[in-house]
Amino acid sequence: MPKDNFSTSSDSLIAPANNAFHVTPSDAVELTAVTKALFIGTGGDIVVRPVEGSQDIIFRNLQSGSILDIRASAVRETGTTANDIVGLI
Repeated sequence: MPKDNFSTSSDSLIAPANNAFHVTPSDAVELTAVTKALFIGTGGDIVVRPVEGSQDIIFRNLQSGSILDIRASAVRETGTTANDIVGLI
């Protein structure tokens, strides 16, 4: 295992992600963890529920390889055309 010079540093919203997971958009199931950001592998639109939001928000025309800095609790299937989405935590 490589040496981690930052293993004793505390995590924060502005710190780089410590982990990641594949996101499967769903209209019924929330994410397994609230994200720091979402990586958009293949561009398009994405519909998310912000962690403190009461309604879904659509982000249009995101480019492939972009990072969407949002703390999301859900990524919806309906309206999402982007693919290869990764949750950064």
